Amino acid sequence: MTDSWATFGADLHLEPVGQGLRSGLMEALREAVRSGRLAPGTRLPSSRVLAADLGVARNTVADAYAELVAEGWLTARQGSGTRVAQRSAPRRADHVAARPRTARPGAGYNLKPGSPDLSAFPRTAWLKAARKALTAAPDEAFGYGDPHGRVELRTVLAEYLARARGVHADPERIVICSGFAHGLTLLGRVLRRRGVRDVAVESYGLDVHRDLLTDSGLRTPCLPLDEHGSRTGEPAALRGAGAVLLTPAHQFPTGVPLHPDRRAAAVDWARSTGGLILEDDYDGEFRYDRQPVGALQGLDPERVVHLGTASKSLAPGLRLGWMVLPRDLVGEVAAEKGVSGWMSGSPDQLTLAEFIASGAYDRHVRAMRLRYRRRRDQLVAALAERAPGIEVSGIAAGLHAVLELPPGAERSVIQAAAFQGLALDGLARYRHPDAPAARDALVIGYGSPSESAWAGALDALCRVLP
Repeated sequence: MTDSWATFGADLHLEPVGQGLRSGLMEALREAVRSGRLAPGTRLPSSRVLAADLGVARNTVADAYAELVAEGWLTARQGSGTRVAQRSAPRRADHVAARPRTARPGAGYNLKPGSPDLSAFPRTAWLKAARKALTAAPDEAFGYGDPHGRVELRTVLAEYLARARGVHADPERIVICSGFAHGLTLLGRVLRRRGVRDVAVESYGLDVHRDLLTDSGLRTPCLPLDEHGSRTGEPAALRGAGAVLLTPAHQFPTGVPLHPDRRAAAVDWARSTGGLILEDDYDGEFRYDRQPVGALQGLDPERVVHLGTASKSLAPGLRLGWMVLPRDLVGEVAAEKGVSGWMSGSPDQLTLAEFIASGAYDRHVRAMRLRYRRRRDQLVAALAERAPGIEVSGIAAGLHAVLELPPGAERSVIQAAAFQGLALDGLARYRHPDAPAARDALVIGYGSPSESAWAGALDALCRVLP
């Protein structure tokens, strides 16, 4: 709170002109309160000091103060001076009114894909696991750590991944990393050192993943994609590549699973060429209409790297991920991780190990699967009622859906949504630079909003659809 002012007029740029000195001064003070430049409780200068600063008669300031007190903008008490009243006044943002508003996460509603419902993080269960894990932790757990990761976490992950995702894993094959991006960075460096020059990527995917590979000195040619997933059965599509990055269980962002024939074709390519498949299993736990599609790694553990994280199942802020590696890669990846010095904290690794071992992880995933399925069903029902011309796809699994739009409508819908404070991504946002433009669509992350915000976000979405 400000108790004394030296140069009130200069600091707040009050210019009581154009409508009479008293009226102009009153409006300038009202505007300062509305905009938040004068916070509730702020003490104003005396009428004598302000009059001297502005070069007006003292009575002009005194009369303006008195009228603003009567209107409720200010308060005046003997011995306390004149202060801004404790009242709610919306902040104005006239300086941005001339250009379209850009929606930001946290402002309005966010339906961009890539995040779970962070409000659902199991704080109580996580804290319970942390207490138990830290109580039992040996002293060496608080040292610099093994680049492979804590053996406690690798042990429970091997059991969990085998049970839930069909991964052939043992603790010696697993290296813990700080999320998918960290794992991909390590793999990119190792592949480049092995002489790989090209890592094929899907024609639709995250540009940050392509950038990470490029930063490692690798080229990222485009792998064609259709309604059955990436076209791995076409020899020309993978010619010259030493590795391929795939999202086989639930292609991001189109949402289609890789067809069984193409899964087999990808493994055949890797076996015949000595290539490597990097499997991004980013949301494999969340499948709604039938049993989850098993991990591709199960077809050939020596030719597929399985990468997973806790980012969708728990929260990206944990910075916890894992790689299940072919045996001949484990040492090189762990060594590269040790050189980078980028480690996941041992306390969090121990907590996740306890969280999984206790069954809390399975319980949380089951609960969130029900929540996200309910949201998916509500999305489909709302579109059928309010936008029946919009086709929805990619909804058998995951935390996002693809909404088909009329040709040419994608950009205008996103702009209309941004103007209303609704953050959306179009399908074009994820297209590889070398891929041909295909269709107009939105990629809707229905997992992102909190429970309290979901209904409002869904209503806002329906309002901007054509």
